[in-house]
Amino acid sequence: MNFLVIGSGAREHIMAEKLTEVGAKVYSVLTNLNPGLIQLSKGYILVSGYTSQNNLNKIIDFGLSKSIDCVVIGPEDPLANGLADKFGKKGISVVGPVKQLAQIETSKGFTRDLLNNYGIDASPRFRRFNAIDGSSDFIDELSEEYVIKFDGLMGGKGVKVSGEHLKDKNEGLRYCGHLLKNSGNYVIEEKLYGEEFSLMSFCDGNTLSHMPAVQDHKRAYEGDIGPNTGGMGSYSDSNHSLPFLNDNEIATARDINEQVASALLKHTGSEYKGILYGGFMATKDGVKLIEYNARFGDPEAMNLLSLLDTDFASVCSDIVNGCLSSVNFRKEASVCKYIVPEGYGSNPNPDATLIIDDRYNEFSNLYYAAVNMEASGEISTTSSRAGAMVSTSSTIELAEEKCEQGLEYVSGNNLFVRHDIAKSHLIEKRMKNMEVIR
Repeated sequence: MNFLVIGSGAREHIMAEKLTEVGAKVYSVLTNLNPGLIQLSKGYILVSGYTSQNNLNKIIDFGLSKSIDCVVIGPEDPLANGLADKFGKKGISVVGPVKQLAQIETSKGFTRDLLNNYGIDASPRFRRFNAIDGSSDFIDELSEEYVIKFDGLMGGKGVKVSGEHLKDKNEGLRYCGHLLKNSGNYVIEEKLYGEEFSLMSFCDGNTLSHMPAVQDHKRAYEGDIGPNTGGMGSYSDSNHSLPFLNDNEIATARDINEQVASALLKHTGSEYKGILYGGFMATKDGVKLIEYNARFGDPEAMNLLSLLDTDFASVCSDIVNGCLSSVNFRKEASVCKYIVPEGYGSNPNPDATLIIDDRYNEFSNLYYAAVNMEASGEISTTSSRAGAMVSTSSTIELAEEKCEQGLEYVSGNNLFVRHDIAKSHLIEKRMKNMEVIR
């Protein structure tokens, strides 16, 4: 089969690797000259983004010219702008939902209403707003324990939490006003306390096959402080759960994903074909949904695809053909740590450089992200993440050690890594937190 991978980060790099490993031909649509994807691709095009109709049409024409059998979409923007719909009209199958179904990610309000309307008990208290009226009263009702979410896509930067990003109600109301001024509706939700985790499921529209649970680390700096980012790294455990979760919490998250896939089919009449990513929190009141994404998480994709023990090309084919069966993952732990420019998340250093010594591959795998291969052969960075170092082993501790050994072969200027990801002291802190909460 000929596959077209949309996206040019580390997530798409590992997707392409898993497809080519089983003999598939891969073509790519890039927004930056990712050296890993370029090396794996039979051909590629470079576009400036996924919002303009001109770029979307260019992508469709490229897919048709390469006789693409299946498109695999990595980022959210192409889904939000209907790229899956456009390919579907041309008779080309897509791993990734159509625009109407992608609302599960692109509209926080759509998702909360869907859960309410279909009796899926996984939401905190919430209200949707398209005007400032009532916001102050609802914040009071929540005892100023609240979260404000932009009702759309803001690259992971649209969520503000009381006590963390918003010091008092006045700051919260100012943020509401800012969102309204920028033509944005918003949702105010009850602030939850617990531990976050991701549970993703492959979905062919009717059948789901669940992946191992993963924990991402959004905060920029060690000790879970600093600004939110796209994700500094993640880890998973060999039992496909996480050290701070119990069996019932995993089962509940899986059940919520199954109920949501069924609700989407009933609500829209269309089959959700792709990856359904539930972002959950284990709380004293059980598992609650924070948000849904309509695609693989990044960095979580590196953990999950590193452990995948089923032919990824066959999984994609089964999804689009509606014949998905069980997908297998190795019973190993995985650790991913991102290499980023210093200041990433707030004020990234524009002069970061990335130098890779290939001896890293004795310990880990490296997946390139928002970097560019220059004509000179050097790799230049951007304001976003540069690369992901990923290791697997029998335990989290051993996988983390291998990941750190691989990172020793990365050098350059003005780079930063959150080294505490998957360290035993951080995991123990999460376990103790859940003991107190439960």
